[in-house]
Amino acid sequence: MKVGIIDYGMGNLHSVTNALNFIGVDSFISSDIQELNKSDQLILPGVGAFKDAMHQLKTLKIDQWLQDVSKKDVPILGICLGMQLLFDSSEEYGLHEGLGLLEGNIIKLQVPHKIPHMGWNELDIKKEAPLFKGLEHKHVYFVHSYHLETKEDIVSATTYYGKDIQVAAQKDNIFALQFHPEKSGETGLQILKNFATL
Repeated sequence: MKVGIIDYGMGNLHSVTNALNFIGVDSFISSDIQELNKSDQLILPGVGAFKDAMHQLKTLKIDQWLQDVSKKDVPILGICLGMQLLFDSSEEYGLHEGLGLLEGNIIKLQVPHKIPHMGWNELDIKKEAPLFKGLEHKHVYFVHSYHLETKEDIVSATTYYGKDIQVAAQKDNIFALQFHPEKSGETGLQILKNFATL
């Protein structure tokens, strides 16, 4: 099994790679669609602004390719900004269209707490999810100012930060995590291991 990490110039690529290496999962980083087609699973990481990320994905033609590959039952995991890109739109610095692989929108986090939401919070798991199998602890690491809002029955976990926030979703072969599993200690490593065995 080999995990392809999608490089579109805005990802936390090496921390994801290091985490996968640590748990013995073979992975590679590429922006080349032909190379990425050799993957058994795909990870779309991301750090930065939604609009810029979508521009990069379109420039590299990765946006359309992801639309196609998502229909082939290849497991796809979006992390942080990569998670947000999987949805219909984001209101970060204007309204911008996303990949639309999952239904929902990314909205500004409005809570009586410090923003960005940065630090450790506990997951409240809402449904049986392959990524969450075998978790002994459920605290994971967040850094974000925007969050998911969806009415679809795809939310697999929330967390509480002034209010309940939707932080994980799944539908068929598409998985979305607002938090950083690669920075979430043993819990995050277990989640990545679960993904790599799908």
